[in-house]
Amino acid sequence: MTKITMIAKQLLGAAVLALISSTSHAQMQGKMPVKQLSVGIYVIQAEVAATPAEREQGLMLRTKMGNNEGMIFDFGAPAGVCMWMKNTLIPLSVAFIDIDGRIVNIEDMQPETLDSHCAKRTVNYALEMNLGWFKQKNIKPGMKIEGLPLK
Repeated sequence: MTKITMIAKQLLGAAVLALISSTSHAQMQGKMPVKQLSVGIYVIQAEVAATPAEREQGLMLRTKMGNNEGMIFDFGAPAGVCMWMKNTLIPLSVAFIDIDGRIVNIEDMQPETLDSHCAKRTVNYALEMNLGWFKQKNIKPGMKIEGLPLK
């Protein structure tokens, strides 16, 4: 084996190890704390993303989510909020929610896109669910999410 071939194999091995390590890290992170929310007759098991690091990670690199599972982003104070789908592998719908728990607007988001999906006014929360979940359940702007605030 030539020296160049040996170096190439070592580099390939290092790249594979780095990929496995980053995937394992994402899997080890696991789920964030879960809070039960509800809207109408529907109960949601929502992971809570409350810190800047948790909100930045969101549902990135996840490959699936249960039917009534989601992620609630707590911004801590009213804010102008936009979401995007960088490194997010599953299609999602997001409901932007005000301080009173009322849905302001709902947007559908496609995987691995950089399109901005924004609240129509300042909100305290954003709830991500599987794509179409809100529509399938006939949940619309103005309806109230129970179980907020998260504290």
